[in-house]
Amino acid sequence: MKYYRLMLWKAYFDKGYGVTSYFKYLIAFYGMSSLDVSLTMILGMFYGVSCFFIGYFWYKCKLVDAEHEVNNVVNPFIREMRDKMEALKEISKPKKILV
Repeated sequence: MKYYRLMLWKAYFDKGYGVTSYFKYLIAFYGMSSLDVSLTMILGMFYGVSCFFIGYFWYKCKLVDAEHEVNNVVNPFIREMRDKMEALKEISKPKKILV
């Protein structure tokens, strides 16, 4: 677990970047149209920091779990495995014996 914290920070940034990935095009378009390098760099740095914090709150508010559950609902493999688990639960239930 030597690099756990580093990988956790990377996960926060990656999730925030994935959620807000379209903003990079707005920043790039602004940079190309205005040719203002310093403001574009400041916007890019602010965007990078905001990606981290958006990802942090995404994990802390448990939105990642909700996202995984939505993916599991539409995933045919997971649906099949859940059906099999339900069938196994029905089989393993003790049956009442009527005397």
